[in-house]
Amino acid sequence: MDWETDMNAHTVFVCDAEPAAVAGVQGYLESAGGFEWLGSANSVSAASARLEEARPAVLLLDHASGLRNTIQFLSELRFLSAKTHCVLWIRDLPESEQVRAFQSGMKGIVRRVAPLAVLADALRQVANGETFLEESASPSLRQWATRRNVPRLTPREREIIGLVSHGLKNREIAERLAITPGTVKVHLMHVFEKTGARDRYELAVHGDRLLEPIESGTGVLQSA
Repeated sequence: MDWETDMNAHTVFVCDAEPAAVAGVQGYLESAGGFEWLGSANSVSAASARLEEARPAVLLLDHASGLRNTIQFLSELRFLSAKTHCVLWIRDLPESEQVRAFQSGMKGIVRRVAPLAVLADALRQVANGETFLEESASPSLRQWATRRNVPRLTPREREIIGLVSHGLKNREIAERLAITPGTVKVHLMHVFEKTGARDRYELAVHGDRLLEPIESGTGVLQSA
C-alpha cells in the first residue's frame, strides 16, 4: 500500500537542524510504510508555528537546543497539539537528564547512532501511545519512562490552578483556601516549574487543559 494514501498511517513531523538527517529519516519512513510525512522544521520556534496546524501523531525532536529549551517546548506542545507525542533524538544525554525529559512529557528517546529501523520502531510505538527506550537503557530509566508523563501536581496545586483559571488574585486565593498569600506564591512557583507555564496569564488560559489528564484519572499525584 502507498504510504502517502494509507489512512491508518502514523503522521510524523521532524524538528532537526540538519537537512541531511531529515532527508534520511523521510526517505526511510517512505520505504518502511505505515507513516505519513507532514513536514519538518529546523528549530523549535519554526516548529511551533506549524505544529498547531499539522497536529502530527508523533514529533521527532532533536536535542540541539538543550534540555531546558526542550522542556519548555514540551510544555508549549501540550497547548499547540495536545495529542502529539514526542520522541527525543539525542547524541549523548546523561541518564538524569533523560529522566527529566520523561518527567516533562517525552514519550521516547533514541540515540542518533541507532539504526533507522530502531528509530522507526520508536516513532511507531510512541504514535500508538506507548513509551520507547532502546534495549541498552538501564532498568532505572525504564522505570521512569513507563510512568505517566503528566505534571505531578499536588491536590493543593490543582486547586490553585483552578482558581487562577477563574481569575482570582493571590490574596483572593489565600482567603478562599485559608492560607497566606506568601504560601500561594510558593505554590504558584512550583506550578510554573512543573507545567512550564511562563506566567499567570498562560496558566489562566490553559489551566483547564492542564488539569484534564489528572481529572480523568491518568495523573500521578503526590500528597499535599
